[in-house]
Amino acid sequence: MTTAGDIMHRGAQWIPAHETLDRAAQLMRELNVGALPISDENERLCGILTDRDIVVGCVAMGHDPAQVTAGEMAKGTPRWIAADADIDDVLHEMQTHQIRRLPVIDDKRLVGMISEADLAHHLTEDQMATWTGTVYARSGEN
Repeated sequence: MTTAGDIMHRGAQWIPAHETLDRAAQLMRELNVGALPISDENERLCGILTDRDIVVGCVAMGHDPAQVTAGEMAKGTPRWIAADADIDDVLHEMQTHQIRRLPVIDDKRLVGMISEADLAHHLTEDQMATWTGTVYARSGEN
């Protein structure tokens, strides 16, 4: 059985909710990633911040990324998966919620992230086509 822990990218790091978006962008550059899980003061997942969130939700709106915090950008219910979850559960979680990045948690600690690239390395072409069609499907908006 292939698990989330088998396919995840190890070494994921939190960005604390109180950190500013300019610091988040610097950390993304240092880690060469496009998303960071956001943690609250108890190191519990409270959201995910993407590079697109910073650009579209802050900079393009005329806000100063040195004044806006990661926590202010956290929206919705954060999704995650246990490290020992089967890959079918990973796919179901990502497809059901149409998400492209999924934090992996083990014993209440962040241990990795699963991204499209991780899936592409571990799925068959048919599985990847199904996943892509579902995750990128529009929800009736035109």
